Amino acid sequence: MLRLDEKNSLLEQLKAAIENIIAADQAEHASAITDKLRHDILKFLVTYSDKIPHPASSITNLEEETSGTLIRWQILAYVSSIDLTIAKWFESHLDALSTLHEVGYKNDTNGLWAVWASEGHPNPLRYQQGKVSGTKAWCSGANIVDHGLMTYQDEHGHSQLVIVDMRQSGIAIDNSKWQAVGMQATDTATVEFNQVSGHNVGAANAYLERLGFWYGAAGVAACWYGAAAQMASYLLITYQQKPNDYKAMYLGEIGTALAVTRQYFCYVSDLIDTEPQRSHELVIRELRSQVEKVARLVMESVGQALGAAPFCSNAHFARLSADLTVFIRQSHGAFDLQKIGELSSDVTRDLTDKQVNIWQL
Repeated sequence: MLRLDEKNSLLEQLKAAIENIIAADQAEHASAITDKLRHDILKFLVTYSDKIPHPASSITNLEEETSGTLIRWQILAYVSSIDLTIAKWFESHLDALSTLHEVGYKNDTNGLWAVWASEGHPNPLRYQQGKVSGTKAWCSGANIVDHGLMTYQDEHGHSQLVIVDMRQSGIAIDNSKWQAVGMQATDTATVEFNQVSGHNVGAANAYLERLGFWYGAAGVAACWYGAAAQMASYLLITYQQKPNDYKAMYLGEIGTALAVTRQYFCYVSDLIDTEPQRSHELVIRELRSQVEKVARLVMESVGQALGAAPFCSNAHFARLSADLTVFIRQSHGAFDLQKIGELSSDVTRDLTDKQVNIWQL
């Protein structure tokens, strides 16, 4: 399997191309990331979609098999280090394509996709005789996507998936409720559908019950990690330029946390690729919880080490900090910890006689 220190050739290709796109844009706009630049990078990334491995896949080359899952996460982490708005859009796009792959969808998947799976709106989505009506909240990229892959509850209470072409009439997009400062540019909206054409895909409850649901959840954590690691690099560079003991202490603190988490990504990706018949829900929940803690630690410790300067004078750092604060709330905090406890208890029942507990070394 791919080690963390091995070269990811697909990632290297993406980096080279994106760096050229950024250089061309910043020749006109200094160091600021513009909406045009975001869309240029996203448009390029979408052209590479079919080359990025689905989770639980491996790539065979002349020498050995490499982890498709880790390659995918490395790409998401890299995109996140540039801009979390682009990462949010692209992660959702890739998740939609992988979901369609997992539920057996064979039709054309060209264009930009998004998964919109939020439930609980008082006017829920309904699908009858090929027509979609109702409202979906929390739809990131609502004005730019070509296709929305959405969940809805059928008359039997089962979760279903429906595809809607967003380039048709009968769709009203309302961005007014999105008041966030962090992740402000994600074009997150409430979308109302009025007798819009759509079509079902997959079996009842397939979206939540498929193994890839949890693999996708880990992909989101890779985005969090990529942004946190980039923020930490600012402390590393500042320390190298002007060392002092306090910076070194904070650098050691966050460096240790990032290194351990980095290795855990490698471990979980190996589990997914070698045992694709399992969801690995427990280890993925643990991974997400760990990455959230590391992200909060990085934001706090870098601030303590460097003061207000990077938050106020470095546009890239300030944007990552504001965006990551919001993005990690896609974690569910105490509820996730509760589920980790419950799943840990369930696993304990299957211990062998030689194991004292599930954490035994």
